[in-house]
Amino acid sequence: MLTAADEGILVGYRVLICDRDTKWSMPVRARLGEVGIRVVQTPYQGPNANAYAERFVRSIKHECLNRVIPCGERHLRRTIAEFVEHYHGQRNHQGLDNELIDGVRAVERVGRICRRQRLGGLLNYYACAA
Repeated sequence: MLTAADEGILVGYRVLICDRDTKWSMPVRARLGEVGIRVVQTPYQGPNANAYAERFVRSIKHECLNRVIPCGERHLRRTIAEFVEHYHGQRNHQGLDNELIDGVRAVERVGRICRRQRLGGLLNYYACAA
């Protein structure tokens, strides 16, 4: 469940931005409101209002989830958590001039490059060797 007190993915969040899909019906939005989550819907005919979320969904599907067969909910959650860490801290983003979202800015260093892996080599990132 989205709002489960112990392990729901919306625990600790106050706002949920969603599109106008029918899955976000009035009863669903009312239930989220009961647990203290304010639902904000994107505007009608606003295709760019959801562009960042759509880009992330495309990235996680193409780079990760289409290549993994989850062996249960715990495995799927760990896979998604690993991808999110990789996406924010180790993956370059063209919209940010090929910089990282949360990571340390790349330093021009000459030396040996080391490949590091996540998810058994499914995701790779490169850094200067220590």
